[in-house]
Amino acid sequence: MTRKHTQHASRVLACAVAIIAAVLLASAAGAQAQSTMPSAAERAVSPGFRFAETSGEALYKNVCQACHMPDAKGATGAGTYPALARDQNLAAAGYPVTVVVNGLRGMPPVGYMMTDEQVAAVVNYVRTHFGNAYPDAVTAADVKTVRPASHSP
Repeated sequence: MTRKHTQHASRVLACAVAIIAAVLLASAAGAQAQSTMPSAAERAVSPGFRFAETSGEALYKNVCQACHMPDAKGATGAGTYPALARDQNLAAAGYPVTVVVNGLRGMPPVGYMMTDEQVAAVVNYVRTHFGNAYPDAVTAADVKTVRPASHSP
């Protein structure tokens, strides 16, 4: 082997060692990060295709506020997310129930991943918060009348 080939082989070997060391360090850091992650009981993650939250506030925070924003004033950017704050469309209780269960335009039918009680809870929460004061509460029975029979949870 010539001196030039030997130097090249040494550099390749040094690079390989450096890459292996970096991979080992990254693996150790990943393992350490995994060991410090909260347990499943500590995380508030919904299992499967159903939301676990039961209160309207928790459902709003986990499901709705990503698009409608924490203050329910909506947003415009990659899409338009309507404001729910001071929303006169919420006066007719059946309207938000229908939208949550069946979706509308760009909003997916998130009600398919909720029980009738959860839909009622989140609709009631939005209708009584964010400057909305609609006193007639929605019930699970009201939701059931809107939900297509083939999509009952």
